[in-house]
Amino acid sequence: MQDYFYALAEFTTSLLRGEEVYTCSFSAEDSDFVRFNGSRVRQAGNVKQSELALDLIEGRRHCRGELTLSGDSEIDRARLGRLVDNLREQRAGLPDDPFLLYSTEARSGEHENPDLLPEPDEVLEQITKAGEGQDLVGIYAAGGMHTGFANSLGQRNWHSSFCYNLDWSLYHATDKAVKSSYAGFEWQTRAFEQKAHEAKEQLVVLTKPAHTISAGRYSVFLAPSALYEVIDMLRWGGFGLRAHRTKTTPLLRMIEEGAQLHPALHIEENNRTGIAPDFEDAGFIRPEVVSLIHEGSYRDCLVSPRSAIEYGVPTNGASGAESPLSLEVSPGSLRQGEVLEQLGTGIYVSNLWYLNYSDHSACRTTGMTRFATFWVENGVIQAPLNVMRFDETVYRMLGDNLQGLTREREMILDPRTYGRRSAQSARVPGALVHDFCFTL
Repeated sequence: MQDYFYALAEFTTSLLRGEEVYTCSFSAEDSDFVRFNGSRVRQAGNVKQSELALDLIEGRRHCRGELTLSGDSEIDRARLGRLVDNLREQRAGLPDDPFLLYSTEARSGEHENPDLLPEPDEVLEQITKAGEGQDLVGIYAAGGMHTGFANSLGQRNWHSSFCYNLDWSLYHATDKAVKSSYAGFEWQTRAFEQKAHEAKEQLVVLTKPAHTISAGRYSVFLAPSALYEVIDMLRWGGFGLRAHRTKTTPLLRMIEEGAQLHPALHIEENNRTGIAPDFEDAGFIRPEVVSLIHEGSYRDCLVSPRSAIEYGVPTNGASGAESPLSLEVSPGSLRQGEVLEQLGTGIYVSNLWYLNYSDHSACRTTGMTRFATFWVENGVIQAPLNVMRFDETVYRMLGDNLQGLTREREMILDPRTYGRRSAQSARVPGALVHDFCFTL
């Protein structure tokens, strides 16, 4: 696959005229997808696909197009030739792009994670066994994800990652279910069995009559999947240079007023531990780590090539969205087994959903509890809790009212498969928060 892409890149170079330059991105996957319902396999299949995106440049004018590859050299070269002709024709009618920036320093490299994935039959047997006697629903996706970059200046980059993601629920009735996920690079049977055991224990609690509480402020424990939803909201402009300079970032108070989060909070883009490549579509290499929040204070921005030109600062290889792909929140000192004891009386929140900003400039977020959310008294789970709406600022949740983060963290892969499997990932702990505001 890598050699095939590089051969197409060389062919593209032979098609150039005059002062033309090109940048070329390649993406492919070889993925198994299995859907479960009623603890049985309902649909199984494999997807093999590859795409090529080409930006044809002359001076400051350029035009970009995409091509689905067949894997047949003769067919793909013919399609690629037609694409170059079409881009050249369209480019002739375009104005100069004042923010065009692409790498002119040929920094080639290769990174291929080992393929440690188990055989699909082995995993499916474990999943169906875990769901015996229960209504297990979900989807398992696993396989290789491959990304490449090439340009006419001789730069060549390649990245391959092999990972799995099981996104699943144990369903009880109506809106009562226990949702869980298990993702990573090497399937660990004991770790999955522990997750399944915990889910079954929570499912037993869901059979009890639901408890209702009044609106107010409570101590809560946000499980990693719940905290991830809060942190994921910050991806919407929280860390990008463009959003900061245009004052559309939800972290505006940190930039203009010096507001801070809890000093134990560290958030970074860690390109060493995620599944995304360490290069972007214009050929710039991403640093191994970009510190975004350090000891509760804002540290660095993600800077795309276009923002680099517009605001006169160096790029650090961010995508056009300037959103972190491999987000990591540092662990704390709270042991997972001590969570309920430390919570005392309050609410254990497994999942959140429907999150949105209720006051964007104040980083105030609203959303709903979902699935297994429990009322806890004296460190013991008593009953499932009816759905509640919260409304809180990140400055309170992860600032003044943050009581602790767990030592244990969870690897969370974005389960979206629009067009292809997402390369977005996060490693997140759980969080103990005091005085958390529920509005209804």
